[in-house]
Parts: sequence; C-alpha cells; structure tokens
Amino acid sequence: LRDLYINPEDNLNSRYRFDSFIVGTFNELAYAASQAIIESPGTKYNPFFVYGGTGLGKTHLLQAVGNSIKEKYPHKRVHYMTLEKFANDFVNSMQGNRANSFKEKYRKYDMIIMDDIQFISGKDKTQEELFHLFNTLYENNKQIIFSSDKHPNFIQGLEERLQSRFASGMTVQIVEPDYESRIAIIKAKFESTNCIIEPEIIAYLAESLEGNIRELE
Repeated sequence: LRDLYINPEDNLNSRYRFDSFIVGTFNELAYAASQAIIESPGTKYNPFFVYGGTGLGKTHLLQAVGNSIKEKYPHKRVHYMTLEKFANDFVNSMQGNRANSFKEKYRKYDMIIMDDIQFISGKDKTQEELFHLFNTLYENNKQIIFSSDKHPNFIQGLEERLQSRFASGMTVQIVEPDYESRIAIIKAKFESTNCIIEPEIIAYLAESLEGNIRELE
C-alpha cells in the first residue's frame, strides 16, 4: 500500500518538513543553501547537489524544500523521484513508443528533485535523457536538486558532461552529526513521542551512539 503521507501528484511526503529537521554543524551549509533556494528558486544554487552517507537526512532535506516551495508558491509544480523511478519511466516509455510523452511529463515541472542519483552509473541512455532534461530545465530557470551518496566527481560510469552539469551549481556534503547535534536529535526524537527522559541519559546515548541519524533514531 502506498504511504498515506505521500502526495501521488508530486511524490512528496508531508512528514518531511523543516520544523522537524534538526540543524547542526554537520548539515548547516546544506540547510542554509536550501533556505536560499526557497527564497528564490531557479536563480540561486541551481543545480543544488547534496551528498553524504546513508541515513544523514538528505531525503528529509530535499523533500522539505519541495514541501516549502509548494506552500510558498502554490502555482509552481514540484516533483520528487528517485533515479530508479526516472530510469524505469524512461525504459517503459521507450518500450511503449511514448518517448515524447515522457519528455513532456518531466519538462513541465518548475522543480525537479532527484534522489539517489548515484544509481545512474552505467545507464548510458538514461544519462543522455537526463542530460537533455537538465538543459531544458536549467535554460528555463527551473530548479534542479539532486542527492547522492558521493560527490559527482566520484560517481563511477558518469558521463563527463553530466558530471560537469551536476557540479556547476552548489555542491554540499552532509556528514555524520557531532556530539551536540546528536544531543539535539535524540532530544527531539523523545519530545516528538511525548517521552520525558533525564538529560544524563540523553548525554549517555549521544556519547555511546556515533553514526548516522537513522542509527540514532
């Protein structure tokens, strides 16, 4: 069953918002850039490329941007997808002789958010289609946002022209949270479940549990 929180029109999950996004030294640059994009989509930090390990909040950040854009600019059309979904749509359109409708579908949006772009490695035809989509959106001042588990320069099998496009805007790394950020994350998690816990226990957990946000939760 499809997640009830996911909007079928744009694939955004309404639970991913900035009011539940913890900002710390590990992600403050990515957060600041995202706020600038919300203020002026398509003109600042375009494309916006966020990279970092698994479970560090990249998807939360990207979808929070999309949800904020929807609220601030109701007329703008936003679409979130994974690279896998984009690639599957492209393959299906080629098999069904619907290449033109595929192009029209994605070029109509004012903001494209593509998660897990590292999986484009080795998909030559998909890379070509994404290259043309990127150019069309960029030339029309449409905002483009990508996430990956690695810097675009280190995605194996990525065409040089796409690598250049990915790195042409703002590229930001999100790293593992430091001690103070882990404190804030654990505290926020308990507060969201209305659970009261002693500060000493929170401090103990923050000291003992190093790693990504998902592991902390």
